[in-house]
Amino acid sequence: MDLDFTAAERDFRAEVRAWLAANVPRNLPSMNTPAGFQAHREWEARLADARLSVVSWPEEYGGRGASLVEWLIFEEEYWAAGAPGRVSQNGIFLLAPTLFAYGTEEQKAGFLPRMARAEDVWAQAWSEPEAGSDLAALTSRAVRTDGGWLLHGHKTWSSRAAHASHGFGLFRTSGEGRHRGLTYFLFPLRDVEVRPIAQLDGEPGFAELRFDGVFVPDSGVLGAPGEGWRIAMATTSSERGLTLRSPGRFLATADRLVELAAGADPALADRAARCWLDAEAYRLQTYAVARRIASGRDLGPAASLGKVFWSELDLRMHTLALELLGERAAATPWFDGFLFALAGPIYAGTNEIQRTIIAERVLGLPR
Repeated sequence: MDLDFTAAERDFRAEVRAWLAANVPRNLPSMNTPAGFQAHREWEARLADARLSVVSWPEEYGGRGASLVEWLIFEEEYWAAGAPGRVSQNGIFLLAPTLFAYGTEEQKAGFLPRMARAEDVWAQAWSEPEAGSDLAALTSRAVRTDGGWLLHGHKTWSSRAAHASHGFGLFRTSGEGRHRGLTYFLFPLRDVEVRPIAQLDGEPGFAELRFDGVFVPDSGVLGAPGEGWRIAMATTSSERGLTLRSPGRFLATADRLVELAAGADPALADRAARCWLDAEAYRLQTYAVARRIASGRDLGPAASLGKVFWSELDLRMHTLALELLGERAAATPWFDGFLFALAGPIYAGTNEIQRTIIAERVLGLPR
């Protein structure tokens, strides 16, 4: 793989670095509080004004038409600058790639520009009380009615749902089997019963959603009725693979970890160096993946490899940081990062399931 950056890519990096240095806000409240949620939306609007919110999108939807390599460069600079987490991540990193692949022109024009500015913030409505990692076991259903569908059922652990304006998720529209008869819906949350779920820090990063005949017009169906499983797998590939967790996030963490380990016990310092090397390896592997995708190849089930690697690397880095900090850890941002990292091997499909996918679909091992 060619690891050299072009002059245009180097110029883009310099532009992004300078803009972030001049504009990144400090100490925003948590996005899981009403005030913090609004502050993060305002930050996303500033990014959009600079056409930096969604750099790889076409210009008509708020982007720059940048390449995947340029998007990775942006992400590296974004996290290195200590910029805030993206309140719009479910929309711009998960739903948007699926919309580009399966959405109508009307859906793309109606949803994407508002998503880019965080005017609409999307919740991911996958899991159910009896269908967490086994998504195909879901029982929420949609019933045909004049001009659309009526949604019924119960979703849980819906990320960003406590404050979001819209949601996307699967509902069963026929009894044809576990994977058939599922339909992918896009819907506003105004008519959905939202019950916030407190995290360990007491803030509602998730919510339960209850649907009691919520009407969604036909224009809220992504793809064709009954094709939801195939379309959802495109979303999960984005979640596990390239878009949700860019290397920039982990490189920035690894850099801070190495600084923290300076002068520490040599064994701990060696572990910090190992984490940095692993973050750099993930960076190089992701650039290789971006080049392959740019050449027209699909990531497919190999996305599971990245998901297992970055989730376990993130947990290792934060665990080591807590060891280095000792009794001081609970009063530092590392502790909040550790609590979040604990969820990494679970969300986007548990790592146990990802290893099964890798074994069967990447390595070709027998069931």
